[in-house]
Amino acid sequence: MFGCRVLGHRYRFRAVERELRWQCERGCGAGGSKSYETAERAERYAAALDREDRAALGERAPLIGLLPLRLWRSMGRKGQGSRSPSSRS
Repeated sequence: MFGCRVLGHRYRFRAVERELRWQCERGCGAGGSKSYETAERAERYAAALDREDRAALGERAPLIGLLPLRLWRSMGRKGQGSRSPSSRS
């Protein structure tokens, strides 16, 4: 799939008994699985890996691809820190 070639895979993770499974959300067919000693461990890894950090986009952005976003967020934080409490209404 073209989106996966350009943007990379978008894996979704889930636990099925003692097995952790992942599959590309875009439907390209990429995926895999790994078995763990316990179902609880597989569930813990699935929960940790299957999350979307949309709210934190740009905070840990790659240096090259999302550099403008990273700089913009950095400047926004600096601007908020320089305001004094009395200047807010």
